[in-house]
Amino acid sequence: MKKRNAVKLAALALSAGAVSAPAVVHAQSSVTLYGILDAGITYVNNTGGSHVVKFDDGVSYGNRFGFKGVEDLGGGLKAVFVLESGFHLGNGTLAQGGAEFGRQAYVGLQNQWGTISAGNQLDMTNEFMEGYNISSFGSGYAIHQGDFDRMNGDRLPNSIKYMSPDINGLTFGGMFSFGNTAGNFHEKSSYSLGAHYAHGDFTIGTAYTRLNNPNGIYAFDPYAMIGTKTFLGQTVATVNPTTGAVTDLFSSTAFNVDSQSTVGIGSSYAFGNLMLLGNYTYTTIKGFGQSSHMQVGEGGASYNFTPALILYGGYQFTAFEGHKWNMGSLGLHYLLSKRTDVYVSGDYLKASSGVNAVIGYSFTPSTSSTQSDVRIGIRHSF
Repeated sequence: MKKRNAVKLAALALSAGAVSAPAVVHAQSSVTLYGILDAGITYVNNTGGSHVVKFDDGVSYGNRFGFKGVEDLGGGLKAVFVLESGFHLGNGTLAQGGAEFGRQAYVGLQNQWGTISAGNQLDMTNEFMEGYNISSFGSGYAIHQGDFDRMNGDRLPNSIKYMSPDINGLTFGGMFSFGNTAGNFHEKSSYSLGAHYAHGDFTIGTAYTRLNNPNGIYAFDPYAMIGTKTFLGQTVATVNPTTGAVTDLFSSTAFNVDSQSTVGIGSSYAFGNLMLLGNYTYTTIKGFGQSSHMQVGEGGASYNFTPALILYGGYQFTAFEGHKWNMGSLGLHYLLSKRTDVYVSGDYLKASSGVNAVIGYSFTPSTSSTQSDVRIGIRHSF
């Protein structure tokens, strides 16, 4: 949890105790072990034509364990590092495409002028915008459609990153990700810029992130991501006229696009126990000589009935290539302690006619234009 993201204070109350006492201490140096575990049961009304009741994990927050450290080098200069691994609690396998430290892996230097770091790192959309995705605080499934705008908390590998210190509530940063393609500096490269301001009960953040030739875990599978059968003028899924069965043409081979760029702005204001949040993102996907634009508007609120009982609710409207999506999400969390909570959540998505609804790129698309889910879970941090 970062000090500048005041919007996350209620949502991450449980995580306040996630950082244990330093495991190793030498004068002004320390190494800390931390993590989050989330597990539960989810019901989905329609996944590929059937309902499902399943164990699912890493939903409210992604499962992780990590190490972070700092060494005082003297004169106000410090060395810092983070190694953070994501995993699936249900079977113990690694997340983020099987990367050992796929969530974060970086080393850097920090002083009064800010932090410069190098490695696999969270982009500025995550740093300055992800905290305004109020629907996902209610239900971890309720990310924006297909995560095209990267509001789910994404990373840029092989990157150099600068983060400013807090300057009277203002923070800003930028980063560049090397594509590491021989003979082509542009291919597979990325960059991200952003800023955030917090003053009292008010916060506002903005970010811009661009990926050239999205690849790896960020490659496109359009039908699985948003349930449309065409994308950038190309057929991405076919329907058997006799059985109605859908064949995803890019389930095993990436749908290559030239670039993906997104700009967003979000804000929050707290009125006592009530916090209002909203955001808007505009994403451009280019490929096959065409450009398509996804617009997402989201609003919602959190309310603390007691310090331990918190209700989250959000609504999203999405428009893309003539299609529209409307989704509502609710979540009720009860903190058993500062580090453990139980919760129940639900989502309902209605898409345009002809679009097979899929909530947050989390399930197999429905065979209709609607999809809904209900979940009960537990989350623990250490």
